Amino acid sequence: MPFNYGVLFYNISFPQKILVTLRLWKTPTMEVFMKLIPLALYSQYSYHYTGKFKALSSEWQHNKTSLKDYELIIMTEGELYLRYNGHNYTVKKGEYLLLPPSSEGYREGFKKAYCSFYWMHFATEHSSKVPYEISSGSPKIKEIDTSKYGFIPQSGAIASPERILVMMKQLQDMVKNNYPTVSLNAMVTSIMMELYGEITVGAPSTNDPAAKKQIYMDIIDYIQTNISKNIKIAEIADAFGYNPKYLSHLFVEIRNIPLKQFIISQKMDAANFMLADNDKTVSQIASDLGFSDVHNFARAYKKYTGLTPSEYRNAFAKRMLFHV
Repeated sequence: MPFNYGVLFYNISFPQKILVTLRLWKTPTMEVFMKLIPLALYSQYSYHYTGKFKALSSEWQHNKTSLKDYELIIMTEGELYLRYNGHNYTVKKGEYLLLPPSSEGYREGFKKAYCSFYWMHFATEHSSKVPYEISSGSPKIKEIDTSKYGFIPQSGAIASPERILVMMKQLQDMVKNNYPTVSLNAMVTSIMMELYGEITVGAPSTNDPAAKKQIYMDIIDYIQTNISKNIKIAEIADAFGYNPKYLSHLFVEIRNIPLKQFIISQKMDAANFMLADNDKTVSQIASDLGFSDVHNFARAYKKYTGLTPSEYRNAFAKRMLFHV
């Protein structure tokens, strides 16, 4: 039976409504329930270890290892094929995978492929009454106190992964500079709350009509796809057949930011990631993000961040790179 790849909006009815935006496989006749991970909202997360992995060839495959803590994976290149607790996950660029601890489960690759990703292991306080993972269709989900726990899909796409990737790079720099444990724990907590915010707060409101939600998500995809170009609001409007003022108003209504400012924020987040993750020159990064020259890029970057590109790059220069 053929599969269709789509975007679904789940409204999970609790005392507090939570909107979960996720991408998933579904058949024409059957909707697939997703695994959700309960996240403690007011507990400090404990750092274990972190790094960036980069496969040396397309023949790499994840080895078989147990998992006694949480692991967050965010893809930057290629595809990761990972089996955990009897479930196969395919994680692509711009997507994340959050694996909970398991006393019996193992994670191992089920297909060879080139890939690169940031990873982080951590722990957190967890009530024995709350499962590490739960199906979005389970009736037990209503028994969880949503004033203490939030929910995110176990895997999915992130609209702006650069923000979290930069934070994970900063965590590596902190580890290399021997920051105290309390600082590392605070950074891990910030990363997990950023992920929670990206998925929940960044999604359209449940009060927005379905058509507005679809336009909003389509425009975000358009901006991400064309981030290397000098994107104009008029061009986006032409591409989707809408008035430019209407689209800008739509973003203010849904995201509380004008569309032009949203485009700039996406480019600056991408710039932060490039400055932290690779060795491209500032001129190359400016070109990759659609700026006419490096001077325009540098001015825009300093106006947005308060730093020059070189100052930002040097602030978190150390990383932890693994190939096995």
